[in-house]
Amino acid sequence: QVQLVESGGGLAQAGGSLRLSCAASGFTFLYYTIAWFRQAPGKEREGFSCIHSSDGTYADSVKGRFTISRDNTKNMVYLQMNSLKPEDTARYYCAKFRYIADSRCNFRTYEYDYWGQGTQVTVSS
Repeated sequence: QVQLVESGGGLAQAGGSLRLSCAASGFTFLYYTIAWFRQAPGKEREGFSCIHSSDGTYADSVKGRFTISRDNTKNMVYLQMNSLKPEDTARYYCAKFRYIADSRCNFRTYEYDYWGQGTQVTVSS
């Protein structure tokens, strides 16, 4: 029973910060890439950050503002979001990469086989 549960979303002001958490269970957490996706109303779901081992990968839209990290002893992935912008408003999801052998991060939705329920982030201007 693979399970991913996001938490930490809420309302923030532009320029503010939020810290999201993703709690994982039901698989050997250490070996899998975990990614963060987000989806705003009327838009496609987009990946913007992923982590395999220790160093994160970021889309240009969040680079320099967001930081992904993981704690393999706790089966947790975190997303520190700073300098938030109204365009960051979306529902945020963590997801597990399907394959154990590929350490490369990518944002192909169909290559992630388990997803959390999402947590809403709203940034006011």
